[in-house]
Amino acid sequence: MSNIPAANDLVAEPHLFDAFRDLLAAIGESLDVRDVFQRLCAIIARLIPHDEADLALLTEDASEFLVYATSTQGEPGRICPNDRALRDPSIPRLFDGRFCGDRGFRSGLRVPLKTDDHVIGVFALLSRRDGAYSDAELVLAQRVADYIAIALSHYRLSEAARRAAVERDHAANLDASIELLREMAGVLDIRTVFPRVSEIANKVLRHDRMTMSFEHGTGEIIMQASSNDDFVHPDRIKLHDHHVDLGPGGVFIVADLQRESLPIAEPSNLQEQVIAAGYRSFLAVNAAARDQALGVEFWSKQVAAFSPEDAPIARRIADHVALAVSHEQLAEAALHVAEMRTRTGRLERRVKSLAEEHDLRTGADHAGARSAEWKHVLRNVARVAPVETTVLITGESGTGKEVVARLIHQASTRCDGPFIALNCAALPEQLLESELFGHERGAFTGAQAAKPGQIELASGGVLFLDEVSEMSLSAQAKFLRIIQEREFLRLGGTRTQKANVRVIAASNRDLRKAVERGNFREDLYYRIQVFEVHIPPLRDRRADILPLSETFLRDISQSVHRPPAGLTSEAKAALMRHTWPGNVRELRNALERAAIVCDGSLISARHLSLEQMLPRPASGTSDLNIVERETIERVLRDTGWNKAQAARRLGLSRTQLYVRLRKYDLDGPPDFSAPPGDGRANARARR
Repeated sequence: MSNIPAANDLVAEPHLFDAFRDLLAAIGESLDVRDVFQRLCAIIARLIPHDEADLALLTEDASEFLVYATSTQGEPGRICPNDRALRDPSIPRLFDGRFCGDRGFRSGLRVPLKTDDHVIGVFALLSRRDGAYSDAELVLAQRVADYIAIALSHYRLSEAARRAAVERDHAANLDASIELLREMAGVLDIRTVFPRVSEIANKVLRHDRMTMSFEHGTGEIIMQASSNDDFVHPDRIKLHDHHVDLGPGGVFIVADLQRESLPIAEPSNLQEQVIAAGYRSFLAVNAAARDQALGVEFWSKQVAAFSPEDAPIARRIADHVALAVSHEQLAEAALHVAEMRTRTGRLERRVKSLAEEHDLRTGADHAGARSAEWKHVLRNVARVAPVETTVLITGESGTGKEVVARLIHQASTRCDGPFIALNCAALPEQLLESELFGHERGAFTGAQAAKPGQIELASGGVLFLDEVSEMSLSAQAKFLRIIQEREFLRLGGTRTQKANVRVIAASNRDLRKAVERGNFREDLYYRIQVFEVHIPPLRDRRADILPLSETFLRDISQSVHRPPAGLTSEAKAALMRHTWPGNVRELRNALERAAIVCDGSLISARHLSLEQMLPRPASGTSDLNIVERETIERVLRDTGWNKAQAARRLGLSRTQLYVRLRKYDLDGPPDFSAPPGDGRANARARR
């Protein structure tokens, strides 16, 4: 394997780690690189964009390079152009278009392919762009080349076995190599499958115990894994010399542990313990796992169980183990990057929260509100904010429940902490629990790294749960523990964590009825309903409509090319007549749409497009459900049942619209072709 500079800042990226994992899996599918080269190039393109990839091997006399596989059309076998640039192929190089002749390429890179520290060829990537590559891509290309070199060595071993018809052990070696690759390709910690690795390796190199260790250049061996526990190795072993001379074939062999000594300084009685456990002979081989020296050791209870002829097989096994360890290190680096990003994201959210709270200090969202109903809401906010208690905010969608929650946070003793909002209706059950509680690596399919949940991110501040009525019963039971015990577990975790959060919940549904229907836990309801703040709908506080409109227009004017000149009297009358099923959110959306359409003139009633959304007279009834249903159905008809457009026109999120569609049985346009017995279709037709 090549001595490659460490590149943690590159390969630690999660998408690079995924590409290397796919590369390893593709190599394991076939012994001949040519069979899978097109797929390899597609995976490599995710790491390093290129217009052509070439794999060239040295001829037997080492006089020239012949293309063995290429990503372009045509047969391999051409000689690499201008072999002047291939001098000293053991050194990775970047080159410009002069190397590429008249084939249209402007830049490229070339790295060596090595097996057992011998150059066997080069791997090249070409681009039609000037200066397409840098030293960073050169490092990644070298890592890819090392993977390909292992696959080439497998293929050459296969060809040698077939040509020479050697003894069965060679065939078993090939099978074991492939089996080892497949066994280790899907794991992120080789220690979890190390007994299985030993079992497979035993098919080609008989042993009673297999161990893995790291040597950090200090003369100290750090034991990492063992295939069995019949003898417990110390975690750290001190050698007499920093570097042990390997014997013929690159291995260190002890034929009889009772007659020969291991180069161990500490613990001084380790060899006696090994012999007492029944072991008589020993073989060790080194490999490189990224920037670390890795050792694989084989132990036998037979005298002279190993010989120099076992060196190629032992080294092949060690290379596979080193490759798996490199894969594991990539995963750990990716986890570290993910954790750093989480911390960075937490800071970014904190900055955003502070900016939003600054707006709230001036009452930006409701600066124009002056109704008695809104003033009553503010008085309740002032009462509950300083008290460390759970709050339930109720009201229809779009009334400003999150605005009120942020006002409570800003006026509380937790104002310097984060404000984390989570919409329970926007996520499916398992994803909601993962987002809320966080998860450990491996907690479920795709959980390749641990992730903190919103509870952890909200530590020291406020956790705002919008549409809490949509939380599943399973999540409700877990969340109840947070409120009662102030502790929780991540998904897949075993360590209890403290929940230092203040909970503010919101719902646009009647939670009492949800409790009666069995959709919401009664004990959780009473825990979150310690203090309730109800926000009346906009139609019940019409004194706020025009002042809010003025506030919103001032804000909207800053973001449109030609701000509106104001509202006509007809537009104001239309605003006052409208029932506002989407409340304050709908009001702002309607004004923003009108500000764009009016193109700098006064906003008229036709610019607001509210008349088409007005409900038909309800035959003397004042049932708001009927009003809401008819309004939604009319808007759906006007938009051709385009739910996205209807949601925007109503001032609702798509999730909120879907909740209402289910509530009012509005799944689609009336089906006039339905049979007479279909009461639902006939009812729609009558409407």
